Amino acid sequence: MSDRRVFRWATTSARLLIGTAVSIVAVVAVVTAVSVPWPTVAREPLSVRATPAPAASVIACDGGLLSIGRNPAAADAITVVAPQSVVVGVADGERPAEQRLETTDVGPGPLAYTAPPLDGQAVDVAATGAATASADDLSGFAASACRPPLLDSWLVGGSGATGAADLVLLANPGTVPATVQLTVYGAAGPQTPPGGVDLVVPPGTQRVVPLAGIALGEETPVVRVSAVGAPIRASLQASITRTLTPGGVDQVGPVAHAETTEVITGITVTRATAADGAADEVTVLRMLAPAAPATARVTVTTVGGREPVREPQEVALEAGKPLELALDSLTAGSYTVTIDADEPLVAAVWQATGVDEGDDFAWYTPAPEVAVASLFATPGGPTPSLSVVNPSNEPVAVAVAPVDGGSPLDLTIPANGSVAVRLAARTVYRFEPEAPVRAGLSFAGDGALAGVPVWPADVATSEVLVYP
Repeated sequence: MSDRRVFRWATTSARLLIGTAVSIVAVVAVVTAVSVPWPTVAREPLSVRATPAPAASVIACDGGLLSIGRNPAAADAITVVAPQSVVVGVADGERPAEQRLETTDVGPGPLAYTAPPLDGQAVDVAATGAATASADDLSGFAASACRPPLLDSWLVGGSGATGAADLVLLANPGTVPATVQLTVYGAAGPQTPPGGVDLVVPPGTQRVVPLAGIALGEETPVVRVSAVGAPIRASLQASITRTLTPGGVDQVGPVAHAETTEVITGITVTRATAADGAADEVTVLRMLAPAAPATARVTVTTVGGREPVREPQEVALEAGKPLELALDSLTAGSYTVTIDADEPLVAAVWQATGVDEGDDFAWYTPAPEVAVASLFATPGGPTPSLSVVNPSNEPVAVAVAPVDGGSPLDLTIPANGSVAVRLAARTVYRFEPEAPVRAGLSFAGDGALAGVPVWPADVATSEVLVYP
């Protein structure tokens, strides 16, 4: 019996030892499999580069100069003071189709233009309008370019203080309604006032919103315009009255993007500006860093010069709060203001011919980079001047030619320099740089001041990557 018990114990122990060994081997195998890289199969997802079919080109204008509060019995009634004359054209093909938008509670409003694609390419359409008012409550010259509608844009300019009668213009040249949100950036930061929430702009119409209704008391507002449903062509009509005397009017176009570098050119100073500390400042830079605090370096140069005319200034910007900087002691001439910042910002320069009866003012907005052949139009009014800024370290050739076949201008813009040339009024020009530049139109005359940046054409539809 004892031998059988010994045998059973021995066989059982052997089975336990074998099982333990197998378990150890399995654990070692698993650990080794986890720690040692396994062969992998990498496969790039299937993709196709495709160019979307070009869409029709659509631009909308600001329309005539408007006045609010002329009727004592209806203080919020808006009337047309002066119609807008528009010059429009394309490089090739037929004249774009014209549409008259309806301004809410006013009547016939601004013009809009549509050009279908030509030979499989989008058509570049250029149009600029001008209007002159000479009335007891509104006077001055305004010029503005007709622009494509945008889903998001910025209005830098105007005031909600006493004496200003500014109007936000929202045009929808499309075929479906747009719902718009207006965010006002002021002394307390960004605010969404009740009068700027869920504003419905029907297709084919322009809606007018008094700036005082959404920014009452704000002296340095910046308005962000956000649209859903359809893009909106936003702009601002700014005007001021000083002790019953009109002090000028302007139509301020949108700024499409906040950028870390803003270049504002063609700023026309008609007479020497006030000394530092004077009560009446006529050259003022307004800036806003919407999302984050920023340090901005402001440089002022003459058009045609390279060296700053004043010591560059560094300015600290609070996030979401506009700041104004007076640019004092400038002599008569044409200037470029360059702002370099460590965070994206928007900006504009207010320039006035003076603060007396018969004076006018203009808001000069940033000029975006133009790297492709683009069109612009000059309206009727004072003789237009074109300023071209070259930010690169190499000279850049720029061809400027009327699309109707007139005599071209071949310009050479020096490295880190600028050039200004006189152009003809009521003309559509083709602007073709060999490298990226920035440019702006300026208009100055007796009791007249305005500025319009040159925007790049959106004629080349870029490729998109499609994953089937």
